[in-house]
Amino acid sequence: MLSLDVLGPGGPYRSRRLETVRDLAGNPVATLSLAPSLYVTRAMKALHRAPVMPLDARIAALAAAGRAFATQSVAGLTAEEYQHTVSAVTGIPITAVRNATDDIARAAERIHHSVQNARPAGAVGSWRDPLTRAGGAVWTRRGDVFAVHAAGNHPAVHQGWLDAAALGYRVAVRPSRREPFTPHRLVTALREAGFGDDRMVLLPTDHHVADDILRNADLGMAYGGDDVMRKYAGDTRILPQGPGRSKILITAETDWEPIVDTVVESISSGGGVGCVNATGVLVEGDPTPVAAALAERLAALPSLPATDERAVLPVQPIDLARRWDEHLRQRAAGTKAWLGGDGIVDDLGDGTAVLRPALHQLDSPFSEQLGMELGFPCAWIAPWDRDAGLQPLRNTLVLTAVTTDADLIDELVAEPTIANVYVGDHPTPWMAPGLPHDGYLADFLMRTKTVLR
Repeated sequence: MLSLDVLGPGGPYRSRRLETVRDLAGNPVATLSLAPSLYVTRAMKALHRAPVMPLDARIAALAAAGRAFATQSVAGLTAEEYQHTVSAVTGIPITAVRNATDDIARAAERIHHSVQNARPAGAVGSWRDPLTRAGGAVWTRRGDVFAVHAAGNHPAVHQGWLDAAALGYRVAVRPSRREPFTPHRLVTALREAGFGDDRMVLLPTDHHVADDILRNADLGMAYGGDDVMRKYAGDTRILPQGPGRSKILITAETDWEPIVDTVVESISSGGGVGCVNATGVLVEGDPTPVAAALAERLAALPSLPATDERAVLPVQPIDLARRWDEHLRQRAAGTKAWLGGDGIVDDLGDGTAVLRPALHQLDSPFSEQLGMELGFPCAWIAPWDRDAGLQPLRNTLVLTAVTTDADLIDELVAEPTIANVYVGDHPTPWMAPGLPHDGYLADFLMRTKTVLR
């Protein structure tokens, strides 16, 4: 049994309230301490009092922490033990967990490049820069303490808050109780690399205490579904991170057959659990041939335990898998099922089940199902035409546009609710350090002010 303590400003803290974290088969794996409200309030005050690390020290510590996170023993676990634990508890394929480990390390090691990319070209990083002698723009923080309500659907989400540490914020992370292992390991590595206990804390809590973390921070970020988006929509201090609803558009003048593998990768990569996985495929013309080809490839993906080296699909306890199945059947009523119509649950015989891919064909690009995102490879394919315009493509984290229509690309790039546009044969999960995910986080954390001296 692992012990995942609160990581507070005075060091690790073992709470009286402990929660057992179990693997998919129900076996206990770890005890997670839950911080009480008074402890959270005191920890957040300590972050406000902590001095800012010098920039060079922050960048060096982040790089060192990234290397340790991916390759060394941290908090009593080797990298391989950590990865196996995450896969066994969450059902995410082990190869996807390994890839996420490398992605987090790469993001930490290249953090200086990332934050410099986000800084306005006309701004400098310090009032001491000679350019301010004649008046210059200086990039400064909007606050001192940043809080994160983290998601547990995929380890790679923890790349998302590293920029805040690089920019000098003191950071409080509230981990998901479903998957606390990644943030516990990352925060431990950051503290050991030099951030110190009073600049970087991990505050596991229950739902009653969770808002205390955001309330006592200057700025915060919260992951969740549409309910989280609605809850924080009017709070300028909180940046909500909701469903991605990523999509692929294939226009009539392009040949779809060479990109079938790219579409399959977009739907299923990493177990299909991420906000960048495609959940909508829109085809100008008849989508039936495309649906048939996708169904054939997706059906061939193997059903294996998540910790198997060949696993590519997510695994869940069988009761939860059956609830997902029933939910999908209800929401997919009236659509044409290419995959998933006869169920998505593939029983592994040990109390767990693989969630098989689902693919349903819609009659209209305006069908409500096109906005539905589930925790396994599930896509909706629909016809699209120029009369439908951009409306079915809005509210999209990543849109892969397989088109040669430059005017259409102009419209897609200009559309405010489409966060990223990939033109041509590129999978929606593609990401690179230094490029924005849902905008740069620094757009939210920083501001420019004029300094004249």
